[in-house]
Amino acid sequence: MNTSPNQTMNIVARDDQLLELAKDVVDHDHTKRGGWITLPFILGNLAGVSVAAGGWGSNWIVFLITKFNIGSIAATKINNVGFGFVNLFPIAGAVIADSFTGNFVVVSISSFIALLGMIMLTLIGSLNSLRPSPCLTNTSPCESPTNFQYLILYAAMGLTTVGVGGSRFTIATMGADQFEKGDDQASFFNWYFVVLFIGNAFSFMVLVYIEDNVGWGLGFGICLVSTLIALTVFLIGKKFYRHVKPKGSPFVSMARVMVAAINKRNIIFKGSFTEASNEYFSSSSSSDGTTKTFQTKTRPSEKFRFLNRAALKTENDNQENGIYSKSWKLCTVEEVEDLKKVIKIMPLWSTGILLSITIAIVNSLSTVQALTMDRRLGSIKIPASTFLVSSLISTSISIFIINRYLLPMWKKISGKPLTHLQRIGMGHATNILGLVGSALLESRRLHLVRADGLVVTPDQSGSVVPMSALWLVLILAIMGFGEALQFPGQVALYYQEFPESLKSTSTAMISLLIGLGYYLSAVVTDLINSATGWLPDNINQGRVDNVYWLCATIGLVNFVYYLVCATMYKYEHDQKNHIDSSTT
Repeated sequence: MNTSPNQTMNIVARDDQLLELAKDVVDHDHTKRGGWITLPFILGNLAGVSVAAGGWGSNWIVFLITKFNIGSIAATKINNVGFGFVNLFPIAGAVIADSFTGNFVVVSISSFIALLGMIMLTLIGSLNSLRPSPCLTNTSPCESPTNFQYLILYAAMGLTTVGVGGSRFTIATMGADQFEKGDDQASFFNWYFVVLFIGNAFSFMVLVYIEDNVGWGLGFGICLVSTLIALTVFLIGKKFYRHVKPKGSPFVSMARVMVAAINKRNIIFKGSFTEASNEYFSSSSSSDGTTKTFQTKTRPSEKFRFLNRAALKTENDNQENGIYSKSWKLCTVEEVEDLKKVIKIMPLWSTGILLSITIAIVNSLSTVQALTMDRRLGSIKIPASTFLVSSLISTSISIFIINRYLLPMWKKISGKPLTHLQRIGMGHATNILGLVGSALLESRRLHLVRADGLVVTPDQSGSVVPMSALWLVLILAIMGFGEALQFPGQVALYYQEFPESLKSTSTAMISLLIGLGYYLSAVVTDLINSATGWLPDNINQGRVDNVYWLCATIGLVNFVYYLVCATMYKYEHDQKNHIDSSTT
């Protein structure tokens, strides 16, 4: 039987695709590695790194104020920059892992970098020469750190933040890669969050107490040992892991779509850019990044039609034996549609930036507030940083209550399940209530400051306002409930709506939001202080309540913006088939 040249090329292309699929089967041999045997090693690394990160991160503001003689507002800004980097670096780690090295290398190197940082922090906490002399009185100026002491401090901070940021989310992806079944992956993620919470809670309640009451050297030393154990346990499990080969960064393909569309901006095409599907390039990508192509009926959608030009075939596009291949001049319809999905959801994602800024400001200033309030619980004096654990506890309990009771009750009353967008909106509203509560609480605290004459005290460290710091627990619990509504809803939404090639990145988008929130909160704090003077080092002389009122106003405006974006957004996938993902 005779075949035409076009038929021959199509057969060859399909044969090449079968060969690529066979390679994928070999690359993903599930019979020798992976499975539940890897769980102790992966979660062991997570537990060790979480304990260490919580041990220094949760008490960082107090350390800077009490041991480095840094003002409270400056310490807050340094803390926010550090936490911002911890939450921004996972994106870089994910790109490196997906594109070049794989997850194992990124986690191993990140854990080692965190270990180096903890060695430096332990030395800083143990050696007086690496810290300025302590303040003796509230009336005389405190000794400022030297340039060398600042250098060592920032180097230690940089190493620890890079190490923690590079491993925290990458280890989650690596853990999920060890399982084939979705149920097993869901179970792993449950264990992942349980271990993450327990590690952080231990640090907030135990290590913070040791650092405040026994010694910073011992506290940081425990963090050092914890990081060393984490790295050792992870490396021991190497022979059991399933190592998934990196397949290249999807961000490159999105950049190619933009470049190709711009290059073809002057092409004149008769008819609609969504018609004539045979004029568009559609392909199936192999695991090594090459492409073998055959004709399909796929055609681009109407939205963002300018990008459709990137997939439009022309005589100038690369061809090999008559077969088109991907390049910076020609992209596939699938790649074009993937970029459209990302662009479409970005306005919704952007509503979380201002929300994260307000959360970061509340978390940072709550620690500073706690330093000025009565922290006694019976005969025990609660460390200021420990109050932040109430937000973690509230979030964890609220997630259980929401999934176990609120979601079924909502479905029973309304007849429809709670959508991701509705859940996120409730989180925005709850956050505004928490900000209003913070403003009212701070107004009451400042009233007591003036009534007791504490406002004239040069430094707040020796001034205890006759007001229980336990009031902060209520505010942080409200904020935690808002996070339980908002953040899981965002994770489920992004995982559902992002393209398949960006599933790992979709879950890390929350980390990017938190990171931007902490970074920008430092900028906002600077702007507020320079314009109003509401945030002096001694907050008893400031107007933190006005800062909270401003944050509440920003939150309200942002909520309106969110409602507009949510109203205009149309789901890419059937919500009924994905709604249960938010309860996992």
